[in-house]
Amino acid sequence: MSKSTVSNSVIRRLPRYYRFIGELEKQGVVRISSRELSERMGLTASQIRQDFNCFGGFGQQGYGYNVAELHSKIGEILGVDAHRPAILIGAGNLGRAIATHINFSKFGFELIGIFDSNPELTGKETGNLTIRNTEELESFCEANKPLAAVLCIPREAAAEAADKLISYGVKAFWNFSHYDLKIAHSDVTVENVHLGDSLMTLSYGLSSNRSDERD
Repeated sequence: MSKSTVSNSVIRRLPRYYRFIGELEKQGVVRISSRELSERMGLTASQIRQDFNCFGGFGQQGYGYNVAELHSKIGEILGVDAHRPAILIGAGNLGRAIATHINFSKFGFELIGIFDSNPELTGKETGNLTIRNTEELESFCEANKPLAAVLCIPREAAAEAADKLISYGVKAFWNFSHYDLKIAHSDVTVENVHLGDSLMTLSYGLSSNRSDERD
C-alpha cells in the first residue's frame, strides 16, 4: 500500500506505536503478540494488525513481533532519523520554549535557525542558536534549504509567512499560530497545533464525568 493511500487515522497512531514499543524495548521485552500489545495499548489486536498491514506487516505467525525490529521499522516509516533541516519563526515565550525543550533530532528534524521580527531579540541566544531577524530569512533559506518551519507567530501573520516560506522552499509546517493554514499546494504538509483545543477536551472529560456522577 502506498503512503498516499494510508488513512490519516492510521498515520496518527504511528507515533504512539513508536513511543510505546520504544518503551517496551527499553524494558527488555524481546517479542510481543498483537493480542498482548492490544491489551497494553487499549486497542484491538485486529486494529493493530490492520494498521501494520498498511506498511506490509511486521510480524511472524506463531511468533508475534520482534520488538526491536518493529520499533526500528516504524521509526523508518516516520523518518525519525532523517534530520530534515527546520527553522522556527517567532521567538516569544512559546517559540523559545519549543526551541529549548524539544529535541528535534529525536523526531526527524534538525533545528538550524530561529527568527523574529523584533530587533530587540536579534543576537540573543536560545538553546544553542542565535536569534536572527526575519529580514535575513530569505537569504538564510537560500543558503541552508530548510524543509520545515515551526510557526509561533500571531494568527494574523501566519498565512503571509507561510506563503513566503513556501516560495523559499519550505515543504512542511508545525503551526502554533491559532490559524488553520489552508495551503493551496498539494506537496506542502501542515500540522496545526491548538493547545487550547486539547485543554478544552480535558475540560469536557471532567464535565462529562461530573454529569455521570450526578446521574
